[in-house]
Amino acid sequence: MADRVDGVSDDLQRELGVVRQQIDLLDGQLLGLLNQRARYAQQVGEIKARHGEAGFIYRPEREAQVLQRVQEMNSGPLSNETLTWFFREVMSACLSLEQPLGIAFLGPLGTFSESAATRHFGHAARLMPQLSIDDVFREVEAAHGDYAVVPIENSTEGAIGRTLDLLLTTPLKICGEVVLRIHQHLLSNERSLTEVKKVYSHAQSLAQCHEWLNRSLAEAQRIPVGSNAQAAQLAAAEAGAAAIAGQAAADRYQLPQLASNIEDEPNNTTRFVVLGRHDAGPSGRDKTSLIMSAANQTGALSQLLSPFSDAGVSLSRLESRPARHTLWEYVFFVDLEGHRDDAPVRSALAELARRAPYLKLLGSYPMAAY
Repeated sequence: MADRVDGVSDDLQRELGVVRQQIDLLDGQLLGLLNQRARYAQQVGEIKARHGEAGFIYRPEREAQVLQRVQEMNSGPLSNETLTWFFREVMSACLSLEQPLGIAFLGPLGTFSESAATRHFGHAARLMPQLSIDDVFREVEAAHGDYAVVPIENSTEGAIGRTLDLLLTTPLKICGEVVLRIHQHLLSNERSLTEVKKVYSHAQSLAQCHEWLNRSLAEAQRIPVGSNAQAAQLAAAEAGAAAIAGQAAADRYQLPQLASNIEDEPNNTTRFVVLGRHDAGPSGRDKTSLIMSAANQTGALSQLLSPFSDAGVSLSRLESRPARHTLWEYVFFVDLEGHRDDAPVRSALAELARRAPYLKLLGSYPMAAY
């Protein structure tokens, strides 16, 4: 029998030592390659500056192409989701060597909007939480921030009305999207559900967990607050209190999870759009978003949609919204597959411009990378 040291045999120690040595060697190689990549990224910025094209250092289509290529090349065992996260962080760190991007979002820190911002731009970005969605738009319109991340629709609660209203008037362009799976957790310093007497959360999160609360905390008082992050702050400071919030709030306010994934709808998802002062070039896997109006007459909407079907362009979203300037008139928010520079999309948009009383292109941008 092999000798044992601290309960581990010499044979096992030798085998583990060989593998760990290989891991250490690879770690060293990875470190060198990451720094080499960072130096090349710096060279890209220097080349752009020499040619007077420094402009915007973040190119959404280029990042999307990198992530698509990584996913296509991936043979495991790491998942595409894990590698997408890793490469986003690498690109974020490389961009920050030139200038950390300022990202405005609906705060405070610890919200799902923060999670969406860091998921898309990485942790090297400069986070700029705002008090309202209006403030998020204004911060980037005034060039105090580089990009905005705002929620536009939820799979269970529907469209975010304020975001749609602001898209009507903003000069900002949609240059990206983030699709975030929403996991709601019950956070509390209490050790059992029986000790929880009140639950703080945003009204939308309380609605998304309504049935779970009825089953598990029927007697607890439900108190809506301005954000899930605020709910976590209150629960952290109050005995007998809990908050419904996401993992970002749990981490930021150091609250244990008393119950996990308590949302009633298992596929609860929120879609965010990324707004900037420029749009994105074609990435090969794109969406285009627009706003249009229809004349108040029979068949008007059908006439506006026919150019897309004639050109073979698929629509992924069509949503009506009351026009803010005229009573009982509506505008339509449309998402379609493809980039505005793609020939079929370009043809459909040209015909639509001739037919629609009002047309605003919100932007063409890469589809979300999961």
